[in-house]
Amino acid sequence: MSNLSKFTTLDPLKGMNKEDPGRVQNLVNGKWIESSDFREDIPDPLNGELFLKVPDTKDISAFIQSLNACPKSGLHNPLKNVERYLMLGEVCTKASEILRDKQVEEFFWRLIQRVMPKTKKQCLGEVIVTRVFLENFSGDNVRFLARSFSNPGDYLGQESSGYRWPFGPVSIIAPFNFPLEIPALQVLGALFMGNRPLVKVDSKVSVVFEQFLRLLIHCGLPPTDLDFINCRGDTMGELIEQGKNKLRLVQFTGSKEVAEKIAVSTKGKIKIEDAGFDWKIVGPDFDPKWIDYVAWQCDEDAYNASGQKCSAQSLLFIHKNWEEHLIPKLRSLALRRRLKDLSIGPVLTWNNSQFLNHINTLLKISGAECLFGGEELTKHSIPKIYGSMKPTALKIPVNQLLGKHFNNVTKEVFGPFQVVVIYGDNDLPVVKESLEQITQNLTAAVVSNDVFFQQEILSSTVNGTTYTGMKARTTGAPQNHWFGPSGDPRSAGIGTPEAIISTWSGHREIIKDIGPLDSKWVIPEIS
Repeated sequence: MSNLSKFTTLDPLKGMNKEDPGRVQNLVNGKWIESSDFREDIPDPLNGELFLKVPDTKDISAFIQSLNACPKSGLHNPLKNVERYLMLGEVCTKASEILRDKQVEEFFWRLIQRVMPKTKKQCLGEVIVTRVFLENFSGDNVRFLARSFSNPGDYLGQESSGYRWPFGPVSIIAPFNFPLEIPALQVLGALFMGNRPLVKVDSKVSVVFEQFLRLLIHCGLPPTDLDFINCRGDTMGELIEQGKNKLRLVQFTGSKEVAEKIAVSTKGKIKIEDAGFDWKIVGPDFDPKWIDYVAWQCDEDAYNASGQKCSAQSLLFIHKNWEEHLIPKLRSLALRRRLKDLSIGPVLTWNNSQFLNHINTLLKISGAECLFGGEELTKHSIPKIYGSMKPTALKIPVNQLLGKHFNNVTKEVFGPFQVVVIYGDNDLPVVKESLEQITQNLTAAVVSNDVFFQQEILSSTVNGTTYTGMKARTTGAPQNHWFGPSGDPRSAGIGTPEAIISTWSGHREIIKDIGPLDSKWVIPEIS
């Protein structure tokens, strides 16, 4: 029996079409639930046909009941059910081994590509990052996340110990753009620390995490460890509202507008990743031997996954020393992208009308111009509810950046779009003030080998994951380094033990005071 047949319930190659649509189920109280009511607004992003049946859950009573059953002390903690640390490490070991199976690896990258069309390299990258994450937390490594520390007391018999303590019932709302990597790392991190998550992944892509969850359960994860719901945003909002007195934390990845609504509903009990307008600044130290690499990395950062990355390069500052060399290279690299290899493809959040309206708004700015793109793809069958735009770059004059146009210029476009600003040495104060005013502080890049220029920019900015040097990028897998925004106390991180600990546990201090009792002790007088 193949590893695939042990946990999979669909075939992304022969199935997932109008004749044999894939079916997604909910998981609640340890049981997979078949729905009779499905979403009707999730077409195949490449041809518009029915290819998935995803539950349109409206009755949330079972999920509320399950949420209420989890204690604040979690499924485990350093003083309770400690064997679960080793159990989860074993689940990671088994799952990572199965993900090394080439059949399983191909199953997941092709499944990702069916629901979130992007290149094989991008899809496979998700699978590899997820596998390496599992490997990193195999064996004893989950238990090590719960390490405590002790301090001697003021006298013999007293000792103070600090513990990492779970929140208990939590919720995770994951986005569409990385349908395996993001929810996998978020959910496993929550489980490692002893929490019990209620998970919602964007319905357009939730089938990927559902299949991964089936893999984890096959590898020994108790199916009662979490609930998995497929529903519309308003239903999830109602679930959070009804469960707000029990929910200890919500981790949300998505738009700033929704994040703020959840923050109000939960009275601030939220960890968010809503930052996505990311900048790159190419410094003054032009070097012709670097031009091809810098141009290629700029193209990758802006247009991979059709720009549908929260770490995508949205604002590119180019020092005038690079302008005449870099702009033509960017244009030629953008023109290489084709629908047939999915180096450019459907955009699942913005349709073409929204793109064109935004482009036209920016082109009304004095001196603005379209460097390339700004047009719809040709010869495609992408449904109109999705976007189908060519890679686009608009040039905005540096003297028009601040002031009344700033909000439009820095509006996050989750697609193949970037703003380019050319600056000179005397414009650096304007550039730095622009970076100060940007509120979405996720990733950034300082493309320069000039350490003094690096220092000037880095010392004045707050982005969470920031790359520097001529090879600097804005995007990259959150593996072996922290990935998350900065500048917001509600920020959530993934990728490292430190990110998991800070996101998914709190500090609990336990002071032991056992004696001995001084033989001469008596009840003291009232002072």
